[in-house]
Amino acid sequence: MRRAVEQIRRMRGGAQSHLMRCDDGDYYVVKFRNNPQGVRILANELLGTRLAARLGLPTPGAEIVEVGPKLIEFTDDLVMQLGRGHAPCEPGMQFGSRYPGSPAETVVYDFVPEEQLREVPNLRDFCGMLVFDKWTCNTNGRQAIFFRGKNETRYTAQMIDQGFCFNAGEWNFPDAPLRGIYARHSVYGRVQGIDSFEPWLSRVESAIAESALDEIQSEIPPEWYDDDADALNKLLEQLWRRRGLVRQLLLATRDSSAQPFPNWK
Repeated sequence: MRRAVEQIRRMRGGAQSHLMRCDDGDYYVVKFRNNPQGVRILANELLGTRLAARLGLPTPGAEIVEVGPKLIEFTDDLVMQLGRGHAPCEPGMQFGSRYPGSPAETVVYDFVPEEQLREVPNLRDFCGMLVFDKWTCNTNGRQAIFFRGKNETRYTAQMIDQGFCFNAGEWNFPDAPLRGIYARHSVYGRVQGIDSFEPWLSRVESAIAESALDEIQSEIPPEWYDDDADALNKLLEQLWRRRGLVRQLLLATRDSSAQPFPNWK
């Protein structure tokens, strides 16, 4: 567990996250328990990020971040905007997504021009994330950030925001062909068939052990799912049974009117 020591700035997005410096010297985008999207968003983030990492996908480091009441009390900006009013961020254990470096040195973008997008060295990982998003029924569009390390000329993509996996706070799986798709379909330009989604498809179908779900479940603080262990167990059971559906869901996406895979033969 990390402890937040300083709030840096408010982030964009419906969860009203904050960029914070923690006691390990790293920076984290922190989602609070009383965010407007609901407390289960934090459980989704930890479960989803851990699973994506096990599939070999480029996600940020995920940590439980303790935010103390004194830091909230003495930081005016640590509030949740609620309509015309606001409420203090709730202290305690929050979800933290590691920022890729120091914000003073590393510039992070939500969008890069098409020419630079084509040069992203890990562009194929968008295919892997689509496998993940179909498996977990991410009801939001795929979110990604782009950044360059020191002395690097090309941007690297990192996949963020797993909060709307499992249909956000509903914890069900209302599948639809275009759910989880990245808005810029050019990232799928090299897809020529179902084999373009390997090795991630095979990893979901056969390499993820049921014990891995149990291991991740044990990390999730009970207050992130209102101490409803039965609901979490049901979610994980459904997720385990869905592994064989991913291939079919990808084919449904191929056949959708949006045709996100123009080169699928």
